[in-house]
Amino acid sequence: MKTDILIIGAGIIGLSTAYHLSEKFKDRKIIVLDKEGEAAKHQTGHNSGVIHSGIYYKPGSYKARFARNGSKSMMAFCDKHNIDYAQCGKVIVATDEEEIPRMKKLYERGLENHLDVKLLNGYEVREIEPFVNTVGGILVKNTGIVDFKAVTEKFGGLFEQNDGEIHYNTSVQNITEENGKITVCTDAVQYETDYLINCAGLYSDKLAKMSGVDTDVKIIPFRGEYFKLNESIEHYVKTLIYPVPNPELPFLGVHFTNMIGGGVDVGPNAVLGFRKEAYRKLGFHFEETKEILTFPGLYKMGLKNIKEAVGEYYRSFNRKAFVKEAKKLIPLLKEEDIEPMEAGVRAQAMKPDGSMLDDFHFEENAWSLHVLNAPSPAATCSIEIGREIVERFAKKIR
Repeated sequence: MKTDILIIGAGIIGLSTAYHLSEKFKDRKIIVLDKEGEAAKHQTGHNSGVIHSGIYYKPGSYKARFARNGSKSMMAFCDKHNIDYAQCGKVIVATDEEEIPRMKKLYERGLENHLDVKLLNGYEVREIEPFVNTVGGILVKNTGIVDFKAVTEKFGGLFEQNDGEIHYNTSVQNITEENGKITVCTDAVQYETDYLINCAGLYSDKLAKMSGVDTDVKIIPFRGEYFKLNESIEHYVKTLIYPVPNPELPFLGVHFTNMIGGGVDVGPNAVLGFRKEAYRKLGFHFEETKEILTFPGLYKMGLKNIKEAVGEYYRSFNRKAFVKEAKKLIPLLKEEDIEPMEAGVRAQAMKPDGSMLDDFHFEENAWSLHVLNAPSPAATCSIEIGREIVERFAKKIR
């Protein structure tokens, strides 16, 4: 089967890219492949649904720019297509005086990123979130909640209206290039394409190497486990409640999130997955597990964060310990107040020196583009990432 552009991955990045390409290049045949039977089965479908503001990210970075612009474009898209969302805002709270300096630095970063943020004392935070433990906080008004799976499905529907095709249950086995002709062999069909775009998330590193990209990036899966608050205590959370993050650590910590479809989740922790799709606590896959555990960067990263890693694993197997961590934000929380939800897996790019890529990361060759780091807030930024890829493709064909 021949096509002008072939996109691998029907998550929110893949289908946003497909939609935006089909709007810009109406004369091009575009096909999206996915090994699953429907869209948004992995990172997108396990997303907490937060429309992020970009407060955490280095000014000028992709994440800072795309989150700031993406929160606006995402809400505008939802307005246009009647997708339910809420711009509820969130509070980032300091739970003790030692966190105040870090909180103030984060507030300054919010201002640098041109966000609508307000510094609050403890009393002002409790006017918004009366059950929270706090000595001060930041109100981030640019934050919202949405069902990103519904957004992804809308991208897919609009793409198909533009004569695009989505081929589900189609798993890529091999990619070759010869004399400018790209052949993608799958378990169902062999495709020939002029240009390949890799939005495969957890498997993006493998597909990049198949495509001849000399990358040292490895996608390491981190399993994020969530709990859901019982209905009787959902009133403990009015908006979204986040801790002041530790800048030395790559994750934001346990937080409370109102969901657009109802309910409040709490989490996640962040533990190493032993296979790409590490949805089960102790799931293994011989080849993938071996590849993960023999990657040198993993040990270099682990040695720098050994105390935190041990704590995350302990909380993974001990609900009481997880609740103890969550009680730092809401002291009234009890172990019987929460029940487990389905876990998600974060596709985190890592280098051999143990550094985690903080920003979105793209790599290209003459005939392909690869999205090699698109964890949170990628869903928020999906429209902006799609537009970025369209611009890169347009430069290639000039």
